[in-house]
Amino acid sequence: MVKSLSEHVKSALAYETIRSLSEKRSLNFTETCFLYGSIIIWGDNSEIETAMMLETKRKPYEMEWPTLALLTICYAGWMLATTWMASFWLPPAMLTATLLITLHSSLTHEALHGHPFRSGLLNEACVFPCLGLAIPYRRFRDTHLAHHHDPVLTDPYDDPETNFLDPNVWILLPNWFKCVLRFNNTLLGRLILGPAFSLWALARDDIKAVRRKNSSVILAWALQVIGVVPVIFWIYWSAMPFWAYLICAYAGFSILKIRTFLEHRAHERASGRTVIIDDRGPLSILFLKNNLHAVHHMHPRVAWYRLPGMWRENREKYLRRNDSYYYRSYWEVFRKYLFKAKDPVPHPLWPVE
Repeated sequence: MVKSLSEHVKSALAYETIRSLSEKRSLNFTETCFLYGSIIIWGDNSEIETAMMLETKRKPYEMEWPTLALLTICYAGWMLATTWMASFWLPPAMLTATLLITLHSSLTHEALHGHPFRSGLLNEACVFPCLGLAIPYRRFRDTHLAHHHDPVLTDPYDDPETNFLDPNVWILLPNWFKCVLRFNNTLLGRLILGPAFSLWALARDDIKAVRRKNSSVILAWALQVIGVVPVIFWIYWSAMPFWAYLICAYAGFSILKIRTFLEHRAHERASGRTVIIDDRGPLSILFLKNNLHAVHHMHPRVAWYRLPGMWRENREKYLRRNDSYYYRSYWEVFRKYLFKAKDPVPHPLWPVE
């Protein structure tokens, strides 16, 4: 395995980093990883080779026209929703703006994974206007790429996107707050409270980072101000009231919480933690096929419109790999978990000391 891996990893430093990560997490080194850019892909030899093949197919200045077209539609629709539609009738304009804010967030996710260009700066420029107002692109990029280190998925400390808590922290919380967190673990609670919890956690962590004079966090927020100002000015001069747009921004974030609600579960094996939701309806389009989340985590540099084909061609392989963590549709998720928590708040595989 060492000989095979060394053919994929470009430098001795990267190789040693990967080995140390494997040893730190007590991983079987026969299921290891491929490093490109700032993404680490965990898998066996055939999966690593597939990831390399898909990445090297792209030319340095290749543009992905479906993503570019969708970006154009998103911005054009957003401008129409906040002007002409809002002047005609506010409720459908707000609904349209909400959906397009959600779509823009999905496109932002595509951008940080290398789409529609191979240039990170070009991709950042494509989604630079922050329609959702709240999340700096570079903070989303950095935390999300850290989340893509699959061996730490659901880790209460090392996974920035987890909803699990250390059981030793959980037992110290007041009962009223435990009730709030339990409600947040239902789908209804995640829709209502989820965005507020995420924004609070980001603000808490980033305020600490700014106090430590973390230059990357400071730069991310400075760029965020530049990206938000034109959006605010547009709304100020548009037909949509600012209070209405704030509702749209929060609602757009809430819709995203449907996608993230059960993307990952606690499982002893890292590859068994990521879900497949075999949905083909409007939400799967709005989320840019990220409902096929196990496919995305195995191939994070693959464009959204290629994920369904990969899923259809290798369905059994993905289900074996994620230990059949599967739902037929988002309707099934709503039916099962709208009023019921899927997971406990304390991580079920962490020991209580």
